Amino acid sequence: MKRNAIILAAGKGTRMKSLNQEVSKVGFEILGKPLINWVLDAAKPHITGRTVVIVGFGGNHTSKLVEGKAEIAWQHEQKGTGHAIIQTAPLLEKEKGDTLILSGDVPLITEQSISGLLNLHSKEKNDLTILTAKPDNPFGYGRVLRAPNGEVTRIVEQKDLTGNEGDISEVNAGMYVVNNKKLFQELKNLKPNNKQGELYLTDIIGLFKERGYKVGAFVLANPDEMLGTNDRAQLAEAAELLKKRINLMHMLNGVTIEDPNNTYIGPDVTIGQDTIISPNTTILGNSNIGVANEIGPNTYLKNMKVGDYNTIIYSHLVDSEICNNVKVGPFARMRQSALVKDESRIGNFVELKSTTFHEGVKASHLAYMGDAELGAHTNVGAGAITANYDGVHKYKTIVGEHVFIGTNTTLVAPLHIGEGSYLAAASIINKDVPKDTLAIARSRQENKEGYANVIREKQKKK
Repeated sequence: MKRNAIILAAGKGTRMKSLNQEVSKVGFEILGKPLINWVLDAAKPHITGRTVVIVGFGGNHTSKLVEGKAEIAWQHEQKGTGHAIIQTAPLLEKEKGDTLILSGDVPLITEQSISGLLNLHSKEKNDLTILTAKPDNPFGYGRVLRAPNGEVTRIVEQKDLTGNEGDISEVNAGMYVVNNKKLFQELKNLKPNNKQGELYLTDIIGLFKERGYKVGAFVLANPDEMLGTNDRAQLAEAAELLKKRINLMHMLNGVTIEDPNNTYIGPDVTIGQDTIISPNTTILGNSNIGVANEIGPNTYLKNMKVGDYNTIIYSHLVDSEICNNVKVGPFARMRQSALVKDESRIGNFVELKSTTFHEGVKASHLAYMGDAELGAHTNVGAGAITANYDGVHKYKTIVGEHVFIGTNTTLVAPLHIGEGSYLAAASIINKDVPKDTLAIARSRQENKEGYANVIREKQKKK
């Protein structure tokens, strides 16, 4: 059976109170991932046909987020969820099979629950199956009305409730799977028969029942999965639940997380067994941490690749790569595609930018290496820096293997340091250094005995 997907993502998100009108509500992030992409990724394994995202406010922003993952349909006027689905007709109206309809601001929905919804729909041979839940507090959600035999008859929105309908605990989770052909046939029959004058997608339940179509419901085991993110407080609530879900998964898979309450791991991160994550660590993006490493404390990693065994990372790393048996930090920083190979050491207050350390390079403390490549087993002394920027252009420093860079040495790029050379402490090196050379670039020391007293007398007179 062919399956298509529609993601509702046209809402303005007024309650987010954002000053940036270009950012859509579904573009807000949790653990480094936009809300819309949480939903798309949960649905993706089940979709064999076309996926369409309906955009409106901040539509250009949303379109960029889903580029290559979905087609776009625009809802230029906000006239209800039924009106939104109608906008996809040029793309989907002639498609066969079923269509999954999801909300783009519900990041907690899981692949497993979507699977349960689809399986029930298929098993019961339904024309329409709605996703429902029974939260502790149903206020704000549309209530699911059932006939005495248990069949779903219709959904009544919170603002349209009458009589004792508000006492119903089962609510609409806002997600559906429906026969595609019948969906677009009945969308044409929707009427704005409500206080808002909008076309409600939920009204197709009544239309389906009038036609004698079969309507069923799949109840979520965990009602948290239907939680929306309409304001910053709900965004934080969803983030907390997702954080706990992800951390629990890693711990059950053999990762030690010393302080789960203060550890933030993105959904696309993989971590090997026996790795230890210390407090206040954040790992985001497409990061891949091998087995038996130590990460943290106070660490930020993004798009990292870390090999197996004994890598120790304390630093703030972005878009960098660390190989095996590397020690980093504390309070080191790597950025812009820095690469540290096996057996190297990045010490406290060391920063690398667009720099490669080959095997066994050591920079133990207080150094900056930018736009550089250091050969194997080179040692970088405290206070050593590359002067890689002249105010307009950036230049590269290339250092050979087994080079000793003395304390407080400045390497003025462009520069090439030959293999096996020694650079004397406090030197300013601005010329290439041949292989096996001692380079000294500093003035000779001169001692003036007793002159310190002269200085002090001058200071007293000021």
